[in-house]
Amino acid sequence: MLVEKNKEYKVNIIDNGYEGEGIAKIEDFTIFIKGAIKGETCKIVITKVNKSFAFGKLLEVIQASESRTEPDCATYKRCGGCSLRHIKYEETLKIKKDMVQNLINKGLENKITVNDVIGMETPYNYRNKLQYPVGANKEGKPVMGVFANRTHEIIPIQECLIQNKEAEKVAKEIFNFIKENHISIYNEATRKGAIRHIIVKIGVRTNEIMCIIVTNEENIKCETELVKHITQKYENVKTIIKNINDKNTNVILGEKDVILYGDGFIYDKLGKYTFKISAKSFYQTNPIQTEVLYQKAIDYAKLDKNDILCDLYCGIGTIGIFASNKVKKVYGIEIVEEAVETAKENAKINNVDNIEFIAGDVEKAFKELVEEKNVKPTAIIVDPPRRGLDETTINKILELGVEKLVYVSCNPATMVRDIRMMEANYEVKEIQPVDMFPFTSHVEVCALLELKKCQSS
Repeated sequence: MLVEKNKEYKVNIIDNGYEGEGIAKIEDFTIFIKGAIKGETCKIVITKVNKSFAFGKLLEVIQASESRTEPDCATYKRCGGCSLRHIKYEETLKIKKDMVQNLINKGLENKITVNDVIGMETPYNYRNKLQYPVGANKEGKPVMGVFANRTHEIIPIQECLIQNKEAEKVAKEIFNFIKENHISIYNEATRKGAIRHIIVKIGVRTNEIMCIIVTNEENIKCETELVKHITQKYENVKTIIKNINDKNTNVILGEKDVILYGDGFIYDKLGKYTFKISAKSFYQTNPIQTEVLYQKAIDYAKLDKNDILCDLYCGIGTIGIFASNKVKKVYGIEIVEEAVETAKENAKINNVDNIEFIAGDVEKAFKELVEEKNVKPTAIIVDPPRRGLDETTINKILELGVEKLVYVSCNPATMVRDIRMMEANYEVKEIQPVDMFPFTSHVEVCALLELKKCQSS
């Protein structure tokens, strides 16, 4: 082997990968190095060697990139949340664009040039949902924060630069109450103890706050006192929910919710529309960029008053409601029943009466909508989970041959895979990345697909 584990090397970083890591070559053998930036010369040590690539640890930056900056977060090197805080923000947008472009170049026949990523004017404190694990440190004392990268060790957080400041204050207040009142903390090894997670959701436009306390036990010590303390200190806390999760799992929320205060939901606004948010409903975590993304999707679709729009994977109805005033009818499909119920309420709240929400697996429900209910969509917007579309849905879209098709994606890799299956019928006309999660390696993408003329005739 040309590359040996535990051996040090001097390398030139030739590119950045999908996670923002640096890429180097030693005699055409690929090395991935976290924290290195394209254009740098670095001293590394090899930590793991596979058949066709290896991983290295950055020991020293011999010649730094002009894009390198001092990380502004005390726990950045250990936290698994952000991965690009050592890079100037404008450069992170270029890295994300290149990542999407590389996927296009490798996966599609049409090597369309990706648009520049739409970034944030102020890429800080953008998250409207905070979820911190609670546990014990090595001394056995309660700790709240984030998991260290690839471990279950909790790193205490003083200030997280991507979390909403008010949400973080409320989370700390809950945690301090737990400590001061000696409420038991969950132990992963013994599966004993109460508090597992503290979750805070905030309506960025309304400032309404929801607190969710995830517990391993039905009853929390000083439960009433905790509710009184938090609601008196923070008037904008509109609801507090106890979520019971007594399973040995990495899934944060359990199935049972107990409302301790309020109605169990909060409201927020996207554009001119108001949305109801429950404990389990999916709502985009960066509402500022969500408006940008949704508006781009609707602009791409070029909707008119004669259109029948299908909003697949509609969640709590955000995209469909956004588009409702431009079309004749909207059908939204979502597998999570609670989200569908919330979507129906959101339609009522916003006086939208030309939208119908269906609870079901898109793979089956979309097929039934078209074949059994004889709905003939003229426009489709899809916003699937990270795994992308299923083959049945892709085939049904191809069979329908709608002229207006827009793909919104949180995972460009699966989006490219799916579009490749449709390229014989559809041409990709434009791809617009949006930076929904600044300083992380994630990027959302909106793609406009146009039915080829030979298919529409």
